Amino acid sequence: MATDYKTMVVKIGSSTLVGPDRALRRSFIAGLADEARRLRAMGWRLVVVSSGAIACGAPVLGFTARPTDMPSLQACASVGQCVLSAVYDEEFRARDLLTSLVLLTRYDTAHRSSYLHARDTLMRLVELGVVPVVNENDTVTVDEIRFGDNDTLAALVSCLVSADLCVTLSDIDGLYTANPMEDPDARFIPRVERIDAAIIASAGDSSSAVGTGGMITKIRASRILMTAGIASVICSGAEERALSRLAAGESVGTLFAPPAGRCEIAPRKLWIALGDAAHGTVTVDAGAAEALVRRGSSLLPVGITKVEGEFTAGATLDVRDPDGLTIARGLAQAGSDELKLAAGRHQDEIAANRLLAALAGKPAIHRDELIVFA
Repeated sequence: MATDYKTMVVKIGSSTLVGPDRALRRSFIAGLADEARRLRAMGWRLVVVSSGAIACGAPVLGFTARPTDMPSLQACASVGQCVLSAVYDEEFRARDLLTSLVLLTRYDTAHRSSYLHARDTLMRLVELGVVPVVNENDTVTVDEIRFGDNDTLAALVSCLVSADLCVTLSDIDGLYTANPMEDPDARFIPRVERIDAAIIASAGDSSSAVGTGGMITKIRASRILMTAGIASVICSGAEERALSRLAAGESVGTLFAPPAGRCEIAPRKLWIALGDAAHGTVTVDAGAAEALVRRGSSLLPVGITKVEGEFTAGATLDVRDPDGLTIARGLAQAGSDELKLAAGRHQDEIAANRLLAALAGKPAIHRDELIVFA
């Protein structure tokens, strides 16, 4: 449905929201609210994906460092989410902007119907002029239903609201050829048009004591967004008026530009890419990788060289090329036990095997349930 505004999703990490003194940076949220006002005047609507609940709750509950046990982490999230939401509400309301709180888990998005309900709710909030503040529901999540990082959540939200731009405000000003804190020869990369193994290798883990993500999670999220045709930017949270400058077309941070002329991705395939975590991995040979990426083929068992994980038919799987790069994600047509037996076998061999007869004539992953990454 056509709208008379553009939509920007901004993801804010814990290290941007919480200072070295472990106090919530209220001035940052006030500045974000000012940016939301400017964006509104420029014809943009804003959706915020905000980390920080655990980091805000820990000092309130008397923890001197981020706890490690799950009940304490969830208690911190429960208290911290109230603190964080109150500040968002107060600062945005002071500028005549209404916020809402949306808490999600993988359980909510792994099921197609719940995913669609979340999409409809977020779209309606944006249409009504509300600024949704989205976070993972850390109060109830366990490892099995965690997004694990809000970079993935921001990519999911961007797809749900059909965003025009996704911006990650981080503690670094963009992507470098290596970690600039460790390598003085690291060079800044202002624009990325294709994420390959070299780009992924340049990423490091999180250096923050309060966050859970890192550059690698940002790159993986940007790769999915590029596949979806959504531009994304990684830039510093300290950059002055970064969001309104980006909306005006200015270059800030590192831009991940989707391929020009890319065909629109079906909404169901975006759900496959982001709705659920991968429950297993299949590695394919060079011929199968070529067929998937260049020809849009289904994945046949004969092209599989390795199956990892325990899963059932219908589970989400990552597909890796011989170099270990994830090139696609799709829904398995069979369980792990069957695919391990069928891997590398031609269809006539599968048909002649009584244990695998049900797989005869079927792909391991059908192309209609497979999304190939840009």
